[in-house]
Amino acid sequence: MMKILLSNDDGISAPGIQILAEHLRKFAQVQVVAPDRNCSGSSNALTLELPIRIHTQQQGDISVRGTPTDCVYLGVNALMIPRPDIVVSGINAGANLGDDVIYSGTVAAAMEGRHLGLPALAVSLVGNQHFETAAVMACRLLRMLEQEPLRTNRILNINVPDLPLNEIKGFKVTRCGRRHPADQVICQQDPRGHDIYWIGPPGEKDDAGADTDFAAVEQGYVSITPLQVDLTAYAAQDVINQWLLQTKVT
Repeated sequence: MMKILLSNDDGISAPGIQILAEHLRKFAQVQVVAPDRNCSGSSNALTLELPIRIHTQQQGDISVRGTPTDCVYLGVNALMIPRPDIVVSGINAGANLGDDVIYSGTVAAAMEGRHLGLPALAVSLVGNQHFETAAVMACRLLRMLEQEPLRTNRILNINVPDLPLNEIKGFKVTRCGRRHPADQVICQQDPRGHDIYWIGPPGEKDDAGADTDFAAVEQGYVSITPLQVDLTAYAAQDVINQWLLQTKVT
């Protein structure tokens, strides 16, 4: 039986992770290790300056006073024995398309799993209604991986359209699109008259070409985008070397 470590960034009580856990437990051994609160936008943050407290709930799920990355690190190295076969993160309430992956705690949890040597999936619903659809599609992918493991050493970033299951057209392998830069800051005042600020919504689509995750989801397909942790821009190395040779600072 497949052993799955399940985490997220919306928090352990979020509907996405609870619905996905219910579906996964029909064919796999599942250990939920998830933040005790919403940690959206936390990216790959680790808690290094404070102790990390955990709480084991009645059904065996474990809530963590920490980030999604903390959860996976603890889950793989201490809380799930034997170690999992795969790390799954989600189901996130909302898209993780294009540049969203830079900030996403959902994707970060999967990245930590990959960093620790395990296959990893990040699953997001592009909306907040049809979690059942996203759970079914995630389970299909996991059963496929159980039957025929992938050897890519990559994270699979899955985005599911917010549609009834019978309206999903299938899977598409995609690349990350791109958003316009986000520039909205919402300023309000607290009850004492001090300014407080909220980060605004993400930017609108910029690159939503036919092969992007944006386009696939809009067309009713589940987007599968392979992600890698190595951020080196190899194509720029020669350009920078030439720049160093040509640039003189006195």
